[in-house]
Amino acid sequence: MASIASYTLHSIETGRFGLDGGAMFGIVPKPLWEKQIAADELNRIPLHARCLLLEGQGRLILIDNGIGSKYNAKFAEIYGIDDETYNLDQSLRQAGFSKDDVTDVILTHLHFDHCGGSTQLVDGVSRVAFNNATFHVQKEHWDWADANNIREKASFLPDNLKPLGESGQLNLIEGTFDLFPGVEVIPVDGHTRAMQLVRVHDANASLLFTADLLPTHAHLSPAWNMGYDLWPMTTIEEKAALLDKAIAGNWQLFFEHDPVVGLAGVTHGQRGPEITNPRPLADL
Repeated sequence: MASIASYTLHSIETGRFGLDGGAMFGIVPKPLWEKQIAADELNRIPLHARCLLLEGQGRLILIDNGIGSKYNAKFAEIYGIDDETYNLDQSLRQAGFSKDDVTDVILTHLHFDHCGGSTQLVDGVSRVAFNNATFHVQKEHWDWADANNIREKASFLPDNLKPLGESGQLNLIEGTFDLFPGVEVIPVDGHTRAMQLVRVHDANASLLFTADLLPTHAHLSPAWNMGYDLWPMTTIEEKAALLDKAIAGNWQLFFEHDPVVGLAGVTHGQRGPEITNPRPLADL
């Protein structure tokens, strides 16, 4: 069983979906990115919604929670959603838990594929799905999402945000710090305003939950960034700085969306950063 500090770590698979490959790789030409992740007939690449569960310190901490189940048939068709093989409830059960056992949910950001599982439909109304959890979100990001800019309107969905805002379970936090012992939150601004990465660490090891700064291992290259990033030059700078720290500190990278690589180390290669020892989290 994987562990860091006083936490046991569980990979929580919440489902599969697809996004346009061109959008996922921005300015990178298709003949290049398709060598890394092949597209389907609709030009979508397969993606995971792989979340992380930390068990320890008297807490059960879930980092992100996937798309959820509130979508309609049209939404499922557009995004190629498959939650029959893997879903949030099933994966929590396999780890020995339920949503009611979760004490804390750290949301990296409020795009639907990261926070949609926070709420569920009850008699046709969207309600918070984790009855006993506190939700931790960067205040700057919450305010940004609440303003609902036109560029991200399709990603910040009212059925995800409104119940959280009204629940009394929302904890708005600010900056880089250890939210819990050995659990550091790190805001970054390139993808969306004040997305937060999560680093689980002790004196001997670190694991970085990379969220959408590095959605897949193919995004390690400096110019391989998403068209979804609001400030791509900021993404490039943030990615370079964090990868330098990861290489120097021998951090492990946990990829939320990679269809193949769940966990890997990182090193300097001839053409830039490269992953090392790709493996499941259980092999940490």
